[in-house]
Amino acid sequence: MQKTAERAERRFKVKPMLTQSSIPTVSVVISCFNYARYLPQAVQSCIGQQGVSVDVIIVDDASTDDSLAVARTLAKEHPNVSVLSHSENAGPVRAFNNGARTATGEFLVRLDADDLLTPGSLKRATLVAQSFPSVGLVYGHPLHFSGQPLPKPRLDATAWTIWPGLEWLTDRCRTGKNVITSPEVLMRRSLLDDLGYLAPLAHSHDMELWLRLSAFSDVAYIHGADQAWHREHVASLSAKSVNELVDLRERVAAFDVLFAGPVAGRLEANELFATAKKTLAKEAVRTARHEHDIGAHDGPFYAYCLELARTLDPGIVHTHLWSRLNRLSTDQPISPSLRIGSLVSRLYGRIRSELQWRRWHRKGVY
Repeated sequence: MQKTAERAERRFKVKPMLTQSSIPTVSVVISCFNYARYLPQAVQSCIGQQGVSVDVIIVDDASTDDSLAVARTLAKEHPNVSVLSHSENAGPVRAFNNGARTATGEFLVRLDADDLLTPGSLKRATLVAQSFPSVGLVYGHPLHFSGQPLPKPRLDATAWTIWPGLEWLTDRCRTGKNVITSPEVLMRRSLLDDLGYLAPLAHSHDMELWLRLSAFSDVAYIHGADQAWHREHVASLSAKSVNELVDLRERVAAFDVLFAGPVAGRLEANELFATAKKTLAKEAVRTARHEHDIGAHDGPFYAYCLELARTLDPGIVHTHLWSRLNRLSTDQPISPSLRIGSLVSRLYGRIRSELQWRRWHRKGVY
């Protein structure tokens, strides 16, 4: 493991610095499978970045449309664009990893071919990383959109928050949720060279990587500016393959892989893993409660959630959360107080979700 810069001792917020120490080099890996219609716009959003030296690596994952031809045309037109092509479809994880291994930039960005970087995104992110060498992961606010035109982005950063990586990781273990979409992230490539690239997870590979990087470097968030556009459409991998069950299962898998990898050697690993498992066990019970409330308590998802909760945290069966669900699930008449408590619990859950969503938009965390 390479030596890293002195780490932050506490979280702090500062005004953005405006002076670059040098022109940073950034490699953007664009994974593409049947996204010929989006690819030119994605590439242009990268090569049009000001204040940085950018090279773009397009990895065509055996597309069956004309993506490869489009990619090769873009490479002919732009000397800083190159193409890797797979003869067989390998999936998004291997596509990114193969591209990342050929990257030469000091910094690395993972971009799906249907997403885009906003103007100035890379300069804003590299300014943070140059100003704080201990930071290995920089992210900001993404704009989610569908259709055209693109929503107008905010382009002026108002502040930076720097977290000690362990603090940021601890918070993610306490919430059990991913706070990053993907295209809004800039990483220090040397960290990935040391720690490895994407793990072979179906849908939570990004989440696991962000968590892994935070265990070995500090994390920064850019306030006030929108760092990327994330396109939402019915053909996307998440829209086609991710539902509530898959999402919960994949987040559990992300923490399993995280604490079985390099993070396992950290002194705090056992405690953090236990925290994450308790958090996800509670979420599984709350999800089962929702299934009960909509009349789906005879379904396989309900049973799965309860079994998952017991597996993650055997002690959860002794909690009030479990007892309340167990009482609701019996055939005995439900008392008025229990009904009221159920309504209050659901109302609290909605309010909590709304507050978390608003906090994420402002601060990048729940």
